[in-house]
Amino acid sequence: MTPQDQALHDRVTASFAARFGHGPDLVVRAPGRVNLIGEHTDYNDGFVLPCAIGPATMVAVSKRLDNNVEVVAADFGDVGDQFSLEPPLEGNIEQPWADYVRGMMLALQNAGYALSGAKIAIAGNLLKGAGLSSSASLAVALGKAMSALTGIDIDNTRLAQIAQRAECDFVGTKCGIMDPLISAQGKAGHALLIDCRSLGLTDVPVPDDVAIMIVHSGVTRGLVDGHYNARRRQCEVAARAMGVPALRDADLDMLAAASLDAVTKKRARHVITENQRTLDSADALAKSDLATLGMLMAQSHRSMRDDFEITVPPVDALVVMLQKAIGTQGGARMTGGGFGGACVAVMPSAMVADAQAAIAAEYRTPEGNAPIIMVERPGPGVAIL
Repeated sequence: MTPQDQALHDRVTASFAARFGHGPDLVVRAPGRVNLIGEHTDYNDGFVLPCAIGPATMVAVSKRLDNNVEVVAADFGDVGDQFSLEPPLEGNIEQPWADYVRGMMLALQNAGYALSGAKIAIAGNLLKGAGLSSSASLAVALGKAMSALTGIDIDNTRLAQIAQRAECDFVGTKCGIMDPLISAQGKAGHALLIDCRSLGLTDVPVPDDVAIMIVHSGVTRGLVDGHYNARRRQCEVAARAMGVPALRDADLDMLAAASLDAVTKKRARHVITENQRTLDSADALAKSDLATLGMLMAQSHRSMRDDFEITVPPVDALVVMLQKAIGTQGGARMTGGGFGGACVAVMPSAMVADAQAAIAAEYRTPEGNAPIIMVERPGPGVAIL
């Protein structure tokens, strides 16, 4: 267990013991993720290239003998939530974080799995609002914990699908499959090229001398409160206009011939071109061709900025600084749903110290603070510890 994981394990088990007076039956870890390229393509049946990272969510659980669930959230001052698994299972207006727990329980039941009551403690070290999928990692960790607690056998891809349903149907974010799937299926030392239609996974090795840097812009984002769902609707409109099931099936010639307003056409152009960039990026990364990967990441960011219109000025400025520091030996782009959050950069490990120093010297968050910088290697997916 890494020191980072050990500290998180100690915190979640201490929170559990303080609330319930005994230790948990088991602890589950599910990682966050960073998406190297392939933004807003997952819900368009397209391709994405994420990897699991070190920061994660952990849940400590013990079984109850009734249908009640008690939850304590260490990250929110050990505030608690309590509900019954009996229908109707409704949201908690006062504590929105609890809806991820309630939603996952309902999604598991709707998928046909019988659950028992549980005592649960939750803790994480993923930056909230950074676009690193803290919500998906929570849902995946909960699903793995509840399945282990009640003796249910759910494979990790099915677990990810159920987690997606929880966030879409209960929380209200019409998210794609990428975030829960990479949290469930991550592989150490590899990015995963995910076909979001077939859910096929292709391992893409990240060379040992390549580093992944994540820099938080300091602009906090919120998917439900932002424009994520509106972008999804625009993509659906564009696909219908071109007579295809999803934008994954469209090409630029079809788009040129479609009767669409200028804004919707731009949204579709981003997705169509981003799919090809993602496939090309997986090939470049596997070949250690960081120059080509950098060019593709730059194109991706411009497309997100100009066509999908999901970046904000501080993020754009941060990407320029990162690219200046990296030069032609890698690339940088915004990562995540947009409207703030983090940037991702890929570079030779030998360049990390200089790039960190340059960003620390040049960039300040909107509040005037130095940015949070993380240097990661791809890690494993969900696991019982």
